[in-house]
Amino acid sequence: MDRTLLFAVSLALTLSLSACNGTPAGSDAQMAPTAAAPAAPPELIPRDALFGNPERANVQISPDGRYLGWVAAVDGVLNVWVAPADDIGKARAVTEDKARGIRQYFWSHRPDTLLYLRDTGGDENFHLFSVDLASGQARDLSNFPNTRAEVVGVSHLHPESVLVAMNDRDPKWHDLYRVDLASGQRTLLEKNSQQIAGYIADPDFKVRMASRARDDGGNDLLEPDGKGGWKVSGEIPFADSLTSFPGGYTSDGGTQYFFDSRGRDTAALYAIDTGTGAKTLVFEDARADISDALDEPTTQRAQAVAVNYLKNEWKAIDPAVAPDLEKLKAIGPGSFSVTSRTLDDKTWIVAYSAAETPAAYYRYARGGTPEKLFSARPALEGKALVAQWPQEIRSRDGLTLVSYLTLPRTADANGDGKADAPVPLVLLVHGGPWARDDYGYNGYHQWLANRGYAVLAVNYRGSTGFGKAFTNAGDGEWAGKMHDDLIDAVDWAVKNGVTTKEQVAIMGGSYGGYATLVGLTFTPETFKCGVDIVGPSNLDTLLSTIPPYWAAFFEQFARRVGDPRTAAGKQLLAERSPLTRVASISKPLLIGQGANDPRVHQAESDQIVKAMTEKHIPVTYVLFPDEGHGFARPENNKAFNAVTEGFLAQCLGGRAQPIGTDFNGSSITVPAGADGVPGLADAIRTHVQDIRR
Repeated sequence: MDRTLLFAVSLALTLSLSACNGTPAGSDAQMAPTAAAPAAPPELIPRDALFGNPERANVQISPDGRYLGWVAAVDGVLNVWVAPADDIGKARAVTEDKARGIRQYFWSHRPDTLLYLRDTGGDENFHLFSVDLASGQARDLSNFPNTRAEVVGVSHLHPESVLVAMNDRDPKWHDLYRVDLASGQRTLLEKNSQQIAGYIADPDFKVRMASRARDDGGNDLLEPDGKGGWKVSGEIPFADSLTSFPGGYTSDGGTQYFFDSRGRDTAALYAIDTGTGAKTLVFEDARADISDALDEPTTQRAQAVAVNYLKNEWKAIDPAVAPDLEKLKAIGPGSFSVTSRTLDDKTWIVAYSAAETPAAYYRYARGGTPEKLFSARPALEGKALVAQWPQEIRSRDGLTLVSYLTLPRTADANGDGKADAPVPLVLLVHGGPWARDDYGYNGYHQWLANRGYAVLAVNYRGSTGFGKAFTNAGDGEWAGKMHDDLIDAVDWAVKNGVTTKEQVAIMGGSYGGYATLVGLTFTPETFKCGVDIVGPSNLDTLLSTIPPYWAAFFEQFARRVGDPRTAAGKQLLAERSPLTRVASISKPLLIGQGANDPRVHQAESDQIVKAMTEKHIPVTYVLFPDEGHGFARPENNKAFNAVTEGFLAQCLGGRAQPIGTDFNGSSITVPAGADGVPGLADAIRTHVQDIRR
């Protein structure tokens, strides 16, 4: 259950599967530029190729192996397509969305039935729908107002139904239901009257565990007490709360997996015997947390794990899949993931990508050679995409900040990852903050590099994936040491000749948007301009308006950001809020906001724009009435990026593609500062708004 501020800068299926191409990590030592002839500027890659709808994405095979599914556009809107697995040419769209598009779908184990999730206008009240391929009938399985559905279980042992949590009774707490796929009828399994944060069921749909947040920020692990209630069976202390969590059960119910940092730093994978309680270490890595596991389809036993330090790497823990992993590694120097497997485990669907290669999908008949099916963005094939270079940057107090540097071709003619001459830099800050940047294809990195900018993505303290000590080092450090890490990374880039201190912009979404506002208010001398996408400006109002279903996560916010219930906490929140320092803004600022954002409300952008306007500080404010926490509709994403491109060109001097027709089909509005970006005032004046929910 995603309760953080996590925001992927583009929600339009950028699909960044990633891996390192063997590049050595950087260091604080001076990198001497290698003499090379200046490279000619590459072809300007159209924004539509980078940010428009993918041609095909999210490819999955049905459990019985009869069908392939994927998402692709119908009249410009993403929908689910299905084809016979042996005749892709007979593909047809099986959904009819005409507004925001469908991105999340998966196969049930009921024959000819798939499921998908869709919200309205970005409100994140996702409803769960089923589609019967034979009849074409679609059914809303959570057809209640203001309800968010969360899928808890899908199992081959019970193909007729799914487990779904819904909060229609109480917006703060989800009750657990078993939903019949043929009729849509739901049966209550657990009425959430004890503030349960989440339920875990085994493949036989027996509810085996639940978790409940404690006042100290930790979590109690609960088991059924045999009397219709719950008893405490374990705990996850606050220090481990972002790095430890229970996984699933094997089909026989005899083993539960646990991603666990308790008693250690990085999260390892453990197997727990449910009869004896014996706990066995499955795999560990001292560098990074175990980030994912690959399970056998029928037994649900873990067969491989993923570890992501500088790159994502799969490790076989079951010898039976070791040859398969080796064959998939041979696809190329990038990274792969297994998106789906048939129940008989004869066929896998694999997504592969590298920094210079957008996602491509393969069908792998075990024992054979992977067969390429589709590329997500074939329009980018042959374009001047560039490498991404993992770096290990040292913070001022000795932490290692795993980071990723992307250089424009004009700055790295010989492709060695070292800048031939300084160029303008965009510091691109990830959201969360309890998330991380990864190595791999990233449309934003490629776009900005193509326009002439170096791009630096930094895993600052508080980021996840590098052990609990690194994550917990961010507690109480919003606009403090978390921001110091970003400044240290900028200093590293200047020291190593990537850029100069006068040519740095900061940009990001959600927490990254907050970091942008912090950069322009707390350290205004460091950045030449900033782009804030759905970033909070006032931490007190942010925490007072979180979605009701985040109630179980509130203590985490209070302890990691600041507690609005205490005088000291409110003072800290005010001190760390960019709104408090708005008078310090002296550099150009672009703000993007979705009007329906349930995480960072529109008021977060409205109030800083109002404060800047009252103080006669220029700001350009872009608002989308049919978006939420990020811009999911490609038309809106392209529109905002067209504005951003002109804004950055004016600030840093990079190349820019004119706005042209990139507002077409968008709901873009500009409540303030249209004159602050070249061509924006004229484009918005003639734009015909298209709102879709």
